[in-house]
Amino acid sequence: MNVFSGVLKMIKRWPHFMASLVVFFGVMFSGSAIAQMAFVAGSDYGVISPAVKTTQPDKVVVTEIFWYGCPHCFRFEPYVEKWSANLPEGVVFQQVPSAINPRWTEHARAYYSFQLMGILDEIHTAFFDAIHLKRQRLNNIDTIAEFVAERGFDEKVFREYYFSFPVETQLRKNAQNEKRYGINGVPAVIVNGKYLVSGSLAGSNERMIQIINFLVTQELAL
Repeated sequence: MNVFSGVLKMIKRWPHFMASLVVFFGVMFSGSAIAQMAFVAGSDYGVISPAVKTTQPDKVVVTEIFWYGCPHCFRFEPYVEKWSANLPEGVVFQQVPSAINPRWTEHARAYYSFQLMGILDEIHTAFFDAIHLKRQRLNNIDTIAEFVAERGFDEKVFREYYFSFPVETQLRKNAQNEKRYGINGVPAVIVNGKYLVSGSLAGSNERMIQIINFLVTQELAL
C-alpha cells in the first residue's frame, strides 16, 4: 500500500513538475529566441527568388505592403508603428500601398497624394481610423477629397496629385514589384527584397514581428 500511495503521489505531482520545467526553460530562453530557433524558410516565411533589388543596397530595407481598407493591415499597424520607432542602425523601413487589386488603387493614389502634399504623417493613421473605426466609405476621389478638406488640408491640391504622373508611375512600379515578390494578400512584409513575411505563414501579428527581427538580424550579419 505504501508503494502504491507513493506512485499515486508521483503521478499527481507530474503536471507540476512539467510546469516547473516550462518556467525554467522560459527563463533560460526568451519567447523570441525560442521562436527564432523554429523559423523555417518556406514554412514560416517565403523566399523570393530571384531577389528583388532594393533602392538602398547599403541598408537592410524592410517594406510593408498594405491596403488602407484591409482590416488585417489595420490591426497590424500598431505593431508596425512600435517596431519602426526603434530601428537598429543600418535598417530602413518603408510602407508601400498595394496595387495588386484594381479596387485598392484608389487608396494607393490617396497615399501618394498625401505624401506629395507633405501631410502623410499627419493623416495616415486618421485615414485608417476613419475607414475601420468610423466606418466611412472613403473609396473614390470625391469622398477622400472631402476627408482631406475636413482636416484643413487643400482639397484642390489633393485632386491635382490624385491622377498625376508621379502617382501613376509609382503605382505601376508597385504592381511590378508585387508580382516579383509573389504577393497574393496583405499585409505583407518584404525583408531586403529576399524574404516575404505574411500573416498566413507567421500565424499572428506578434510572430510576424519576431520573424522580421530574425531576418533583419540575419541580413545585418552578412
